[in-house]
Amino acid sequence: MNLARHSITATNPVHIFDTRLDADCEIFTTCSPAGFAVYKAWPLQLLRKRELSGGTLAAAMPMHTSSLLFLLGGGRSPLYPLNKVILWDDAIGSEVAELEFRERVRGFACRRGWLAVSLRRRVIVFEIGHQVTRYQEWDTCDNPRGLVALASGTHATLLAIPGRQMGHVQLIHLPPCSPPPLKGPPPSTLPKKPPPPPEKYPVSIIAAHTTALSTLSVPPSGRLLATTSSRGTLVRIWDSLTGKLVRELRRGADKAEIFGVAFRPDEQELCVWSDKGTVHLFTLLSAVSNRQSTFSPLAPYIPLPKYFESEWSYAQYRIPTQSSHISLSATTSSRSTTEDIPDEERCVVGWIEVPSESASAPSEYQLIALTYAGGWYRLSIPNTSSTISAPFSPSSPPRVLHGRSPSVSSTRSERGHGKGKEKEKSNHSKASQCQLQEFRRYGRWDGWD
Repeated sequence: MNLARHSITATNPVHIFDTRLDADCEIFTTCSPAGFAVYKAWPLQLLRKRELSGGTLAAAMPMHTSSLLFLLGGGRSPLYPLNKVILWDDAIGSEVAELEFRERVRGFACRRGWLAVSLRRRVIVFEIGHQVTRYQEWDTCDNPRGLVALASGTHATLLAIPGRQMGHVQLIHLPPCSPPPLKGPPPSTLPKKPPPPPEKYPVSIIAAHTTALSTLSVPPSGRLLATTSSRGTLVRIWDSLTGKLVRELRRGADKAEIFGVAFRPDEQELCVWSDKGTVHLFTLLSAVSNRQSTFSPLAPYIPLPKYFESEWSYAQYRIPTQSSHISLSATTSSRSTTEDIPDEERCVVGWIEVPSESASAPSEYQLIALTYAGGWYRLSIPNTSSTISAPFSPSSPPRVLHGRSPSVSSTRSERGHGKGKEKEKSNHSKASQCQLQEFRRYGRWDGWD
């Protein structure tokens, strides 16, 4: 692997307004001043591009790997009004329908045949077929982030939206999700029938946090729910059927803006990423613990603050800064909402399954991280059995797993004056390092690479 070919420079920054993975992390879309493009997530490959004139997009969301995308206008000169969602069929290269609302669209999510649109205080669900049918709508609390999450696995039903009270989550169950289209010859045996859904779900509201929600995430099955708040220190995992708190994971001790949480498809791990520029990895296995304070064994004998009982990430990865001449201390609130500049602090992370080098395991899960500066990172995950066996002191957060291209320093000591950036120490044990397997660029609109 020749990483020198993909060295990061501070010249000619890539202008990416939005990038997002599909529900299965097979493809991702990205928007630029030139239009939008669809990439294969791994191996990285440009599948198709659309150059659009007359304005810019704020988002392009794919419906799995189909040719249907949902477009939102945005930027200094929006291509579409901010109160519309455009249904775009890339097979014919044109709009096929539009949904118009009385106010600005804040966010959306989709699964096969369904679209959920989030407004400031409402979430509206549509059934997408030969025609677009309005299914139902629900009231929420003030939701400027447009939070909404849909379980996309076969027979999954869960829709998670903010509740009517701040920090609460509504759990709504839609008709079961249809299975994906068959690839290759049909199976010799008939597929199993899904279990009948319960007549009534026991829990519809979860009081997740006392402050405003910042993210909502669900795995494909919809059996779990991850929530974070505006404080940005904790990630809470809930059982979506019973409403009980399953785990409480600590990202850090200082405040941060959490950008997202992603469950591994088998629900054994999850990753969290924030404006700190670090991706945190947690295990969800009951038999294996994440890192805990050295004082946690004393909890049965003396009362300790809840902080000392926290579970910390067993591994981290710090994403390098790609334009060192740009000040990263400026908060997003100081920027104009229509300013067409790349947000280097933002990234999107997802799980992919790749062939394993070990003969005993046919495949392994890895991470891909997509930065708004045009960086594509493929990361291998350390073996949890050898990285989380020892406790750590909260004053020395868990191990940083460095992955660098040869021309990049991943040090962010100058980032974020006054934001309390994490002081992370590297551990040179091979078993504890997350390896940067591949780094490439994407989103250069002049050449569409």
